[in-house]
Amino acid sequence: MKFRRTLLGLAAVATALATFSTGALAQANYKAEYKMSLVLGPPTPWGQAGKIWADLVKERTQGRINIKLYPGVSLIQGDQTREFSALRQGVIDMAVGSTINWSPQVKQLNLFSMPFLMPDYAAIDALTQGEVGKDLFKIVEKAGVVPLAWGENGFREVTNSKKPIKSPEDLKGMKIRVVGSPIYSDMFTALGANPTQMSWADAQPALASGAVDGQENPLFLFTVLKMHTVGQKYVTTWGYVADPLIFVVNKEIWESWTPADREIVRQAAVDAGKQEIAIARKGLVEPGQPVLKEIEGMGVTVTRLTPAERAAFVKATKPVYDKWKGTVGADLVSKAEKAVAARPNQQ
Repeated sequence: MKFRRTLLGLAAVATALATFSTGALAQANYKAEYKMSLVLGPPTPWGQAGKIWADLVKERTQGRINIKLYPGVSLIQGDQTREFSALRQGVIDMAVGSTINWSPQVKQLNLFSMPFLMPDYAAIDALTQGEVGKDLFKIVEKAGVVPLAWGENGFREVTNSKKPIKSPEDLKGMKIRVVGSPIYSDMFTALGANPTQMSWADAQPALASGAVDGQENPLFLFTVLKMHTVGQKYVTTWGYVADPLIFVVNKEIWESWTPADREIVRQAAVDAGKQEIAIARKGLVEPGQPVLKEIEGMGVTVTRLTPAERAAFVKATKPVYDKWKGTVGADLVSKAEKAVAARPNQQ
């Protein structure tokens, strides 16, 4: 009996050593530093998403996983539409990326760019935090990267240097900078504008010189970049699309970590996402919307559409919605429409 106990004890020690060796070996293969790509850096909510995630991971892994932020998509020479491909190829280890920027590679992510699909924040949550969000994560993983959590870049509002925009007619002939995703060109063309695709780096001097009349982006960018100084004197809050962010890791990097560290990184992403969403919505969900008051304080005219005015934009972009429903996937769009219709706490 004593001999048997000794054998069992030795077996337990051997198992523990093997487990330790496997873990130690895996950690020996860890990189000294992991590269995280971001389009924007702190102090924007997007940049904060990356910083919070990196800080939580470093703290919770006791420094086993160190992450360096590369804002301005500097790992790919500033071309944000190449970010997803670079993630798959291993040029980038991790990212907090935009569903808009990744939609050329993952067409289903155009769901969030379907015009006027999401009327409020409760609608965004109904999609990202529900079955639609899970479906999209499976699609993203199949496309080659590991998605962990949702963040938010926010509703995109339109600004310009010419006049208040209250109807589709007001946009006619206006040169508007849009992101490099075809659905945006389709939408602004349907509204009678002249959409111009360019990177944000190119957009700022174009706005300042008057070569471009306007642009569309979340409002935090307006205040952070002081867009009134580049001629943007008119803002219209129309909430036509929103841009959720996704926290992801390159597949090979993910598989190089121990299961315990993977879980730490995943939970850190979820926690960072929740914090970042609160940051992105700050000043826009409180009574009186303080961010709009701040923008008005810059001498900017803020136009808030009435339901009837908004309906005119919805009608004008309906052909675009119908066209893209097939591209995104009719079943996915229908599922999203039902989730939005059934959302609780409608704002």
